[in-house]
Amino acid sequence: MNKKYDVMIIGPATRDVNIDFTGKEVHETGGAVFFCAHAAAITGARVISAVAIHPEDQDILDSFPETADTVLIPSGKTTLMRNTYFTADRERRKSECLAQSDPISPSVIPEADCKLYHLAGLLYGDFPNELILELSKKGKVTADIQGFLRHNENGTMNFHDWSQKLEYLKYFDILKTDAAEAEILTGTDDRREAAKIMIGWGVKEVLISHNSEMLVYDGSEFYTCPVKARNLSGRTGRGDTTFGAYISERITGKSIPEALQFATAAVSYKMEQPGPISGNRASVEEYIKEFY
Repeated sequence: MNKKYDVMIIGPATRDVNIDFTGKEVHETGGAVFFCAHAAAITGARVISAVAIHPEDQDILDSFPETADTVLIPSGKTTLMRNTYFTADRERRKSECLAQSDPISPSVIPEADCKLYHLAGLLYGDFPNELILELSKKGKVTADIQGFLRHNENGTMNFHDWSQKLEYLKYFDILKTDAAEAEILTGTDDRREAAKIMIGWGVKEVLISHNSEMLVYDGSEFYTCPVKARNLSGRTGRGDTTFGAYISERITGKSIPEALQFATAAVSYKMEQPGPISGNRASVEEYIKEFY
């Protein structure tokens, strides 16, 4: 019998070259699937990560959480990213894609008894449309819209609206965007209005991240929670950490306010140190007691 999971996080991991504003260069593992996996694992949910990389880069899997299962999806290339940060707070950066992994087809998804499948993409082309349809037959489907808006154009990454959004957004139970992506998708810079538009297109629940607060809309009520990080040294992976924690809390029965507070506290705690979120559920609960 298949092992039971709450969440399967699917996407390409990356080898990242991060250059800070002083010119210091750091090589590390990255990708939405990586930061999401760590955030999901600390909630206590049963998590499996399906990670697209070249088989020769299996050492990448060693940096995934030990408390969750991780499987390799073979790809002809491992995605390679270079991020150049221009400011100390890392809010301004130039991102370049030096290699992109193969599209993840339905046939390579691990067989598992799973409640929720999360598409943790980086670039347009990571997920063919038929994957959305196939996963929607297995369980709930969530996604980070980045994987459908950000295009690798000869190494430069540019955002474009998703031409097939009206056909496929209705299959997403929870959708994550940041404020800029929400505007590209809907045409409005009003986050609440953008959330309403996405719900109107068939998304069941929307989370929009912003550097000041996280906002969720379920079609009837808005929920917000402030970001309380005392510094931004761990800004990379901010949205992925929020959403990995949020979907794991939601699928294991937490209400929107409960899940939103835990996820926002998790990312506030994580942003105070570089790398994926560390510690455990108790670490985040302590942070909530102190700052919320």
